[in-house]
Amino acid sequence: MSESPVGRLYLLRHGETEWSRSGQHTGRTDIPLTGRGEDQARVAGDLLRTLRGDAQPDPVVWCSPRTRARDTARLAGLTVDDVREDLVEWDYGDYEGRTTPDIRTEDPGWTIWTHPVPHGESDEAIAKRIDAVIADADRELAVRDVIVVGHGHASRVLVARYLGLPPAAGVGFAFDPASVTVLGHERGEHRIDLLNVPGGLAEPPPPPADRH
Repeated sequence: MSESPVGRLYLLRHGETEWSRSGQHTGRTDIPLTGRGEDQARVAGDLLRTLRGDAQPDPVVWCSPRTRARDTARLAGLTVDDVREDLVEWDYGDYEGRTTPDIRTEDPGWTIWTHPVPHGESDEAIAKRIDAVIADADRELAVRDVIVVGHGHASRVLVARYLGLPPAAGVGFAFDPASVTVLGHERGEHRIDLLNVPGGLAEPPPPPADRH
């Protein structure tokens, strides 16, 4: 990495989908944004423009090929330079479309960070592809900002690997729908500048608890 990088790395998670709202693991499934997710994406675009100010030159924008990410980029007013397969979400294998509580009925204590995923992606595999994204980003950051539009778990792995941590350290970084995280540097060393800034609409309050 350059001793004096010019740019910063902006991570934008896609807006809300039906499955992100219900907590279903969404990897390969190409599910669209909800109407709320579309509105979140537009607000997130405003946040990105505010955070970047009048930064020059224009950023390079990379995006996951999934519809929910590409639509988020479009609604945020971003022009995508490269649609990258290595930015897809963690492959959840047999757990695709299932919630964590449901999975735990078969595998008690399961989390994506600590347990294997049958017929899915290992933490070593996702780290390898995310490391390639970071290496490419480091070259671009020498001269300009990079904006990555992607997913929740994969982006949390990206934050961990950017800091030189194992993929499982991603559990410590929140990454809500349509949020923006900014990764920077200090004298050539990677650091977090902003984490999980809510670019979208505030979440609605939870329903009142049932009273029996």
